[in-house]
Amino acid sequence: MKKETIIWLVILIVAGGYLVMRAASGRMTHEYVRDVQVQAGGQTWITRASATPTEYRDAVRADSGQTTVHLSLPRTIGVWVAALLTLFIFSFLYRDNPLYKFAESVFIGVSAAYWMVVGFHNVIVPNLLGNLFPGFINATLMPGLSPTHSNAYWWVYFAPLILGVMLLWRLAPAGQWIARWPLALFIGIFAGLRLVQFIQADFLNQINNAIVPLVDMHPGSGGVGSGSSGATGFDTLGTLRNLIMVLGTLCCVSYFFFSFEHKGFVGKTARVGIWILMITFGAMFGYTVMGRITLFAARLEFLFDDWLWMYDPTGQRALSAAVPMLWVW
Repeated sequence: MKKETIIWLVILIVAGGYLVMRAASGRMTHEYVRDVQVQAGGQTWITRASATPTEYRDAVRADSGQTTVHLSLPRTIGVWVAALLTLFIFSFLYRDNPLYKFAESVFIGVSAAYWMVVGFHNVIVPNLLGNLFPGFINATLMPGLSPTHSNAYWWVYFAPLILGVMLLWRLAPAGQWIARWPLALFIGIFAGLRLVQFIQADFLNQINNAIVPLVDMHPGSGGVGSGSSGATGFDTLGTLRNLIMVLGTLCCVSYFFFSFEHKGFVGKTARVGIWILMITFGAMFGYTVMGRITLFAARLEFLFDDWLWMYDPTGQRALSAAVPMLWVW
């Protein structure tokens, strides 16, 4: 057995023993919920909502049997599942393994299913089916939707319905070529819309932001006793910033100018443009890395706070030992 494998095996045994010890002592995650009354359609329903630390403390002071705060078994199990899947993903730091592949497959499958359901209920149902069959959608899927046609040209929505059915034809064993027509139409429309948006939001805005005065003058207050409050002054930092913006943009553009060979003055300018591009790409990469570190820190906070209860920033962990409560679903 390799030395690396032995080290990781020892770490796993120690971590597993620590988890078993904390779980046996009850010093791990317990999720609490409170009863909430919801009124809809003339009826009153009781649902569950996450309790706040203040409600935890109120539950401690409440009389036995009077509190509406309960331990929730499904939510506690959910925290355990989320923590274990997080550790499965972290196991890739050792090497590619079945646990990592399992967690990756679960994440991709659940994400795809979630966004499919969200897209169906938030896009297809209100925008397509709601305009074609408002009465049926109002009675089944969306009670708040108007049961009558609100658009005089509601029959136009049959066109996207037919295109959607044609797109699903790709799953059929024969006639897959039918799906190419709506797919080509969607790609062409999307490309055209994105082209216009890109020209307006990125291309033209970049040109507009690069058109700045080389000498920046800012309004001044005038000297004491001068009697003038509208005088202007020379802004050194603003002027330096504008010069860097204009000259840096010209240097970067010269790097992509191939009508002349990059020698002499053009070559030196292009070399400066390369340095500016590298600085820009480095800043973008650093921003991306910081974003990933933020996600990593959030997962560590979830593991140490919500799951292991190794620290208690909100002061709510005393409830588990202070008040015996029933598990609820």
